[in-house]
Amino acid sequence: MKIVHTKDTMSAIYLESIALRQEVFVQEQGVPMDIEIDRYEAECIHCLLYTDMNEAAATCRLLPLTDNQLKLQRMAVKKIYRGQHYGRLLIDNAELFAKQQGYTSITLGAQVTALGFYEILGYTITGEAFTEAGITHYPMSKNL
Repeated sequence: MKIVHTKDTMSAIYLESIALRQEVFVQEQGVPMDIEIDRYEAECIHCLLYTDMNEAAATCRLLPLTDNQLKLQRMAVKKIYRGQHYGRLLIDNAELFAKQQGYTSITLGAQVTALGFYEILGYTITGEAFTEAGITHYPMSKNL
């Protein structure tokens, strides 16, 4: 297994990340493509976890909000790899990367079905539910 990061929206890493996001969000969850790919792509750090067989298994992106805070977004794990802790490994890596870059907190919008996952990782709900792309989310955050 390996985890890589990129800001290059022309790289193979980014393109594989987008393909995985399209599979999970657009095809599985019905999120419109014009919402999934947004104007922040080039500002984000895109993280991609590869299996030992070099297959893209999990992805997320980190959007800098301030000098101290990132927003974790577009967290997705390929269906056949769910339940194998790839999501946790990817987030652990993203948090370590964020700390190394000097960030002190991460926020995110968790789909209601993923609340327990993020709570196990130390994130806490910070506000009221909201709907994005027809899916209920809760704002969450964690100090690093």
